[in-house]
Amino acid sequence: MTDDELILQQLQEEAARLSQRQADDDLKWLMGTPVGRRITWRLLERARVFASTFDQHAGVMSFNEGLRSHGLQLLSEINRLCPHQYSVMAQENIQKPEEQP
Repeated sequence: MTDDELILQQLQEEAARLSQRQADDDLKWLMGTPVGRRITWRLLERARVFASTFDQHAGVMSFNEGLRSHGLQLLSEINRLCPHQYSVMAQENIQKPEEQP
């Protein structure tokens, strides 16, 4: 490997680290606010993280599983970066008896 290739590889690795750190900081910031936790909770619900993905039509079920996979990735990031905020978010989104249909 030449010096130029080594320098280029190091620059690319540093850029990837900076990008990941910014993404991590963004999620921590989002989860640090009530509005951000509400948005995140809605994303997890829409991704069917808390519901069954079963459907008699295989295509629909595959689509639902794809959505759920993205939701699980988000949930994994939350648990990696700010697990204490997940419990806060869940508590904030518990339906009270008067809110239930």
